[in-house]
Amino acid sequence: MTLFLKILLVIFSIGLILVILLQSGKSAGLSGSIAGGAEQMMGKQKARGIDAFLNKLTIFIAVGFMISAMAVAFFMR
Repeated sequence: MTLFLKILLVIFSIGLILVILLQSGKSAGLSGSIAGGAEQMMGKQKARGIDAFLNKLTIFIAVGFMISAMAVAFFMR
């Protein structure tokens, strides 16, 4: 049981790291101000959809990570 929970915890932690690294930053910086018009016309909807999906996936994986970490701590006690 504890081996399964530890493996699940490692999978959640690697997944959480990857999902967080895939997300774009909130500020686009100088490049966002230069190409703002084209980005607003064509690419904003796609980026918003991917960002929304990554945000929901981050929440799901973070909750799974917390629950599995608490379960490992409880069963190791």
